[in-house]
Amino acid sequence: QVQLVESGGGLVQAGGSLRLSCAASGRTFSNYAMGWFRQAPGKEREFVASINWSRGTTHYANSVKGRFTISRDNAKNTVYLQMNSLKPEDTAVYYCAANPIPRFIFTEWDYWGQGTQVTVSS
Repeated sequence: QVQLVESGGGLVQAGGSLRLSCAASGRTFSNYAMGWFRQAPGKEREFVASINWSRGTTHYANSVKGRFTISRDNAKNTVYLQMNSLKPEDTAVYYCAANPIPRFIFTEWDYWGQGTQVTVSS
């Protein structure tokens, strides 16, 4: 089992920044790919970014590319999502996820955090 706890969400004005953190415990953190997904009201959960466990290879959704950065600190068992130039359409609950292999579809991830709300005002 892997336990994930997100933090860092909040309310920010458009153009602002937030950094989300996800602390992992349980199985060896460095053996898992880590990802961020988000879900807005009435919409399906969507992929935001992922980072694999070995070379740190990253993937981003087109909608956040150039604005968001995912990173991980295996010594601290923590993954981060730095979000810059935030837009109102980034408003959603953001979820951290862990899986042996990074995937783009949320149903293919094994472990999930409880989510943290991000609200971007215009």
